[in-house]
Amino acid sequence: MGDNNYKPAIRFQGFTDAWEQRKLGTVAKFRQGIQVDLDNQYTENADGRERFIRIVDYTQGTDDVRYIDEVENANHVEEDDVVVVRYGATAGFVGRGITGIIANNMFTINPSDCLDKKFLYTFMKQDKMYENLNSSNGSSAMPAINFGIMNNIDISFPNILEQRKIGIYFDNLDNLITLHQRKYDKLISIKKSMLEKMFPQNGETVPEVRFEGFTDAWEQRKFGDIALREALSKESSDDYPFVEYEDVVAEEGRLNKDIRRKEGSKKGIVFDGSQVLYGKLRPYLHNWLNPDFSGVAVGDWWVLKPQNTDKNFIYRLIQTQQFDDVANQSAGSKMPRADWNLVSNTEFAIPTSQDEQEKIGVYFDNLDNLITLHQR
Repeated sequence: MGDNNYKPAIRFQGFTDAWEQRKLGTVAKFRQGIQVDLDNQYTENADGRERFIRIVDYTQGTDDVRYIDEVENANHVEEDDVVVVRYGATAGFVGRGITGIIANNMFTINPSDCLDKKFLYTFMKQDKMYENLNSSNGSSAMPAINFGIMNNIDISFPNILEQRKIGIYFDNLDNLITLHQRKYDKLISIKKSMLEKMFPQNGETVPEVRFEGFTDAWEQRKFGDIALREALSKESSDDYPFVEYEDVVAEEGRLNKDIRRKEGSKKGIVFDGSQVLYGKLRPYLHNWLNPDFSGVAVGDWWVLKPQNTDKNFIYRLIQTQQFDDVANQSAGSKMPRADWNLVSNTEFAIPTSQDEQEKIGVYFDNLDNLITLHQR
């Protein structure tokens, strides 16, 4: 963390003193949780039982809340207490925010009066702290945080007033991140629901949810009649960068890097921004892309050229459950690929109105933009 004259590059106004550096074990104590057998775990808080906190309660936020009767030497934690996973695959995970009694595969870091709990939590949440904790695990089948190493971790800290300001600042930042995460999760759920409701179910001719003014039944069309599979290939170049599976975020249909900065060149199927890319290898992985640029698709992509059908509508159609069910009827077990002959001859319902197709495409584009905004 630095020498005895450590000062951070960014500080709250009014604080100028150097931070103090100590060994963590001199300013905090570590206390492990307790072993509780299944016979003493309940799903109801009857007769004043306390909540029993397990690792999944911190890492997954499970709805399966457990309670236990009072146990001797239990390690009671409050919402602000810093809890660390000691054993197992998630050793080193730092959590807080739950009141109850922790299990024996976790421990608390109980600071002395010179350390603020929120500041300590921020300190422990640093990436390099996670790396330090995991370096103390050893190579056994059951990794465990070593308390001896924990005692010797260097911690630099300012006076308690500055600590509190830092702790509150990152607390507010965490709350904002959580808010965006919740909105992101909600939007993902809405998108999944609307992909079901805005496309007719099997055997139906109209969707459950529709834009006002459209009443005509949708028509059944073979996929091969509304989208052609492009086959022209060429070497990538500055004007035609190459896109590979690894460049696209599955389920989200966005690039995870600037592909124009990739080195080398590869041969692939040409696209010019008027097509949709669909990953035919392991179609259950949901690799798809709606590019607005020219390039070449390298590997197991279908480059789909819409035929008298709105491009953005095609892009949403390939994300529906109906299309997914057909695409996953593929040959091969280790490396299954969607069967073009099967998919192209399968009928899907589409609106007869180009305007309705476009409205559906724009709706989901806006939804994706909101999802990306909250994710960023």
